[in-house]
Amino acid sequence: METLAIYVPRLLDKAENLAPGHRACSGCGEALAVRMVMKALGKDVIVVMATGCMEIISSQLPYTSWEVPWIHTLFENTAAVASGVVAGREALIRKGKVSPSTKVVAMAGDGGTSDIGVQALSGALERGHDFIYFCFDNEAYMNTGIQRSSSTPFGAATTTQPVGKVSMGQSTWKKDMPAIAVAHNVPYVATASPSYPFDLMAKVEKAKKIKGASYIHILSVCPTGWRTPSDLGVRMGRLAVETGVFPLYEVENGKYTLNIDPPQLRPIEDYLKPQGRFRHLTPEMVKDMQEKVEAKYAELRKKVTNG
Repeated sequence: METLAIYVPRLLDKAENLAPGHRACSGCGEALAVRMVMKALGKDVIVVMATGCMEIISSQLPYTSWEVPWIHTLFENTAAVASGVVAGREALIRKGKVSPSTKVVAMAGDGGTSDIGVQALSGALERGHDFIYFCFDNEAYMNTGIQRSSSTPFGAATTTQPVGKVSMGQSTWKKDMPAIAVAHNVPYVATASPSYPFDLMAKVEKAKKIKGASYIHILSVCPTGWRTPSDLGVRMGRLAVETGVFPLYEVENGKYTLNIDPPQLRPIEDYLKPQGRFRHLTPEMVKDMQEKVEAKYAELRKKVTNG
């Protein structure tokens, strides 16, 4: 059950703050996720975006898909630039030149968040700047050629962690960025997926109302890098949740809530099999992954119960 499903389709804003006509790949889950986020945010925002897939597909001169104030920044300093924008906004609010309701938003991919940008993000979260940080996680550096990131799942084949005689794909487990954000004691942390649109948009709406730093981590299916058919993006996102690979939860002032909690998790093989990046996995590797997912999901459920 989607506990945050406060939206009904006929009440959704019809305005598209990320305009169509961009250059995203067919079936891009990240473009869908950004579209939903922007629909929930509305017009009264300032967006700071790192280099990455979404920047490339939406902002090549002389065109833009952005219908709101938008700033392009580098991989490593998205949160730092957003912090500066927050400070500038607060100065303008004091002068009566900007509305206090204007929200600053930072957006980056998994590489620009969990790798290159983690220092700036940690500092911004620790300082408690009043912004929402969105990580659109397609689990690799897809924009520059499908190189592995610390968010790439164990076993996945990438161009820098290929499959061959001396390598079986990604050799480390996916970095838990939502847990890192929670450790900074910020008011709101959530995971989301465009495969559950009302859950996603309700979380964005909740983050908009929070004073201080919020972090939302969104799984963004990439058919190109995941080696999946372009029409399976929404289905793959649901399989990630149904198998427990990517649980949907939120943490409000330290209190955990599971938003989608299947009574029984599907076998992880249901999620792995449609993806070409996992086609080389041995039964032993799949078994290890299944045990890891079940253990982490049980740990999450325990946090929910104890909270």
